[in-house]
Amino acid sequence: MQDVAALARVSAKTVSRVYNDDPHVDPDTRARVTAALESLNYVPNTIATSFRAGHTAAVGVAVPDIADPFFASIARAIEDRARQNDMAVFITSLGTDGAAEQGLVESLLRRQLSGLIIAPTGVDHEYLKRWIGRTPTVFVDRAANGITADSFVDDDHGGAVIATEHLLAKGHRRIAFIGDNSDIPTTRNRLAGYGDALAARDLTVDDALVVTGVMDRGEAVTALRDLMALEDPPTALFLSNARVAMDCVPGIQLLRLDDVAFVGFGDFPLADAVCPPVTVIDQNPAELGRQAIERILGRIEHPQRRYRRRNVLDVELVVRASCSPGAVSGARPHRH
Repeated sequence: MQDVAALARVSAKTVSRVYNDDPHVDPDTRARVTAALESLNYVPNTIATSFRAGHTAAVGVAVPDIADPFFASIARAIEDRARQNDMAVFITSLGTDGAAEQGLVESLLRRQLSGLIIAPTGVDHEYLKRWIGRTPTVFVDRAANGITADSFVDDDHGGAVIATEHLLAKGHRRIAFIGDNSDIPTTRNRLAGYGDALAARDLTVDDALVVTGVMDRGEAVTALRDLMALEDPPTALFLSNARVAMDCVPGIQLLRLDDVAFVGFGDFPLADAVCPPVTVIDQNPAELGRQAIERILGRIEHPQRRYRRRNVLDVELVVRASCSPGAVSGARPHRH
């Protein structure tokens, strides 16, 4: 910008006004600056461009897997809102190895971000202490551990209670829990809710009915086979997240488990179109994303304002046919 200003014989501020199409610039000055811009092929560095408040116009988003519909919805909502503020968005997938989180996240933070939104895979976030003072940071889906930070999470425990109670109300007493990474708080909280719902009916958790570590479709089929091979197999399944549900549904069809009811935590594409349509706990991930980016913007514009740190969003049960044994199609879903 200084080079353009020198060539056009104006100030850098005038270059900025011309580039941003300020209507109050003198026409002759505008012509000189425009010619200088074209001559030098000037393109502004977006990361170096500051908000009026003095912050770089970029937010980082770190989620376990951007291909996962749940996290994709979060990221899309963040992008939509950030675009309104002319903010760039950098997105990275953290994968399933929590040990890799720090390196991937700090690679984002070294870009001098305006803020960071993270759905962590690691279990210790103390490494963020040296960053969080100058980079507003919001956790989504999973709260921080080891530091104090803003978080927006779903009611994992309450949703698991609702899902399990729905199956109990259908007469099921042998309800299996299938989850992925048992180290992450969402899985732990949903497992706790499952156990509390059983305890409320004077039922105990049978460890043989709890399967975690299911990370892909092959492991889902293996888990289902093992559960059905038990001497007293389950009559119903609680699938702890959308990814697990998407991996288990083909296995349920492959193994012809027509008489097994199931509920998933988290809606997913075509959940209402598979056979049978899947009853789910609906999380509204887009709302998580919207609230997270609004908090980042709020922290940037009002750094001294006090905010509630932990924010828990309600979830709701969407009833479809997967809790009606043998059903091949569902009635119109309804919500509780």
